[in-house]
Amino acid sequence: MTPSSLATFATDENDELFPEALSYAELIETVIASLDQSDSAMVNHADSGTIWKFQYGTIEVLVQLTGETDDDLLTIWSPVLMLPAKDELGLYRKLMAMNWSGTFETCFGLADQQVIVLLQRTVADLSPGEISRAMTLVATIADEQDEPLQAEFGSAS
Repeated sequence: MTPSSLATFATDENDELFPEALSYAELIETVIASLDQSDSAMVNHADSGTIWKFQYGTIEVLVQLTGETDDDLLTIWSPVLMLPAKDELGLYRKLMAMNWSGTFETCFGLADQQVIVLLQRTVADLSPGEISRAMTLVATIADEQDEPLQAEFGSAS
C-alpha cells in the first residue's frame, strides 16, 4: 500500500478518525498528538528514518519509521526498567509469562540495558487504525507495568 492509497478501507473504527491520503509520518504525528500528555513530543529526522519521542503517563514512548515503502519498518518502544535488576531470573520469567498472555501484539524485550515494551512490523498494508492501536498498546502497557516492575525488581546497583 502506498501513502497515497491510505484512504482505503474503514475496517477499523479508528480508521475513520484520520483524513484520507496522509503519509505514514503524518498519521503517526496525528496519533502522537492525541496521546502526548505533556506536550513533550519531539522528532528527529536521520538517515535511518524518523524517530518521534513523547511522554505518556510516567513513561517515554519512541516511534521509528524507516520510510514509506512496503518493506520499511514501524517500530514503537518504551523503556520500563533499567538493568541490571534485582532477581533478573525472576524478572525474565515474569516478562516471558506476560509475553504469553498480557501484551497483545506487543512484547517485552531487552535493548541498551533496559527492559522495553515494543512492537515492530513492516508498513505493508498498515492502516491508520493499526498505527493508533500499536502506539496506544505500547504506551498503555508500558505505563501500567513500569512502576510495578520497578517496585519488584528495581535496580541491582
